[in-house]
Amino acid sequence: MDWLFCRHGVRQPKNPWTDGPEFITQCPIRPGGKFSQKIIFSTEEGTLWWHAHSDWSRATVHGAIVVYPKNGTSYPFPKPYAEVPIILGEWWKQDIMQLLDTFLKTGGDPNTSDAYTINGQPGDLYPCSKSDTFKLMVDHGKTYLLRMINAAMSDILFFSIANHQLTVVGTDASYTKPFKTDYITISPGQTMDVLLEANQPLGQYYMAARVFSSFNIVTFDSTTTTAIVHYNANYTSPPPPPSFPQNLPYYNDTNASSTYARGLRSLDSPDHPINVPLNMSTKLIFTISVNAIPCANDSCAGPNGTRLSASMNNISFVNPSIDILQAYYNHINGVYEDRFPNVPPLIFNFTADYLPLELETPQKGTEVKVLEYNSTVELVFQGTNLVAGTEHPMHLHGYSFYVVGWGSGNFDKDKDPLGYNLVDPPLQNTITVPRNGWAAIRFKADNPGNVTFY
Repeated sequence: MDWLFCRHGVRQPKNPWTDGPEFITQCPIRPGGKFSQKIIFSTEEGTLWWHAHSDWSRATVHGAIVVYPKNGTSYPFPKPYAEVPIILGEWWKQDIMQLLDTFLKTGGDPNTSDAYTINGQPGDLYPCSKSDTFKLMVDHGKTYLLRMINAAMSDILFFSIANHQLTVVGTDASYTKPFKTDYITISPGQTMDVLLEANQPLGQYYMAARVFSSFNIVTFDSTTTTAIVHYNANYTSPPPPPSFPQNLPYYNDTNASSTYARGLRSLDSPDHPINVPLNMSTKLIFTISVNAIPCANDSCAGPNGTRLSASMNNISFVNPSIDILQAYYNHINGVYEDRFPNVPPLIFNFTADYLPLELETPQKGTEVKVLEYNSTVELVFQGTNLVAGTEHPMHLHGYSFYVVGWGSGNFDKDKDPLGYNLVDPPLQNTITVPRNGWAAIRFKADNPGNVTFY
């Protein structure tokens, strides 16, 4: 197996060489090879994570990165009694690379996972792991900082703790205005810093996570993973079984997901200022779609015998034989083209209920969009209903960005920007574009390298 590792959300200023997907920033590490990486932190503060970045190998190898306040400063909230990483993940009963090989050969959907996990354990609602369920031991009256990470491959997750409210204070290593909530919605690759006040009667309480998916035609793992919050005490008899969180949203609760997203706001304090770009030099609109590529004799496992693919602006990416960053700096011709369009090449009703089949087939290519150094960029991700409309988690390497707006339907360049939040939008490196909707982000292109979306 070839390997590559990513420090997800680390800015890596002027050092883009070893952080990104294979064949983008570097070629993968060959079996038996050795490789060292230099990690440079700059403005990040809070929770990030690292993971393998070759194919689906990140399902097996990942971990937390914690960036504490610099010496002489403190958290912009009361210091917690303790800090605990809570990593949400997935588990398959088969070898993950065999699973990958199968769906690449067939062109259909990959098998759904057999379980979700909290800190590596599925929890005692599954038949196999009751004795190994993760337990968070807490003292009554103390506050705990949960450093949440969604390491699932592609699933957005709801998370809640029975009888407890949570206070969100950060996302993607950037502080937010604290807000209380009964649950969080966390995208794959995203991190959340959440305060838990142990203020309930002594006993045991489930923390639980389940998938959010507004579109039930696409299969998903419908199970729920649990861990236990256990209050330390001298119990005269065993505490009762843990209670289940009643406020954990159902899998297709779109309103719950959007309500949570609206609560995220940058802290924007004197010690943690923000700088939202206001005068834009570059405006881009990228459609993001699930596509279908015809197969000979309709022999593939996708819709109508096709092969599933993904595209941006109707271009499905093809891996080059030489990594793009090396080709750019060494002036190697023929590796990629720099003609990625600023807007969709074909304008239509992207979110219509029914779309012509001919629109489902994308072009294939290794296309790059070149940005001018120090340019200010507004990028609108437009979801489409091609093949199947679905939520699209999007991550940007080397940058965090301000999420200035999002909505349903087709983006209206004249009306929708009037509703942008340009005062205190959240600063993130991972977002979810709503199903058949859009999301607008802004950033300054001041970190040379490959600005990679996936």
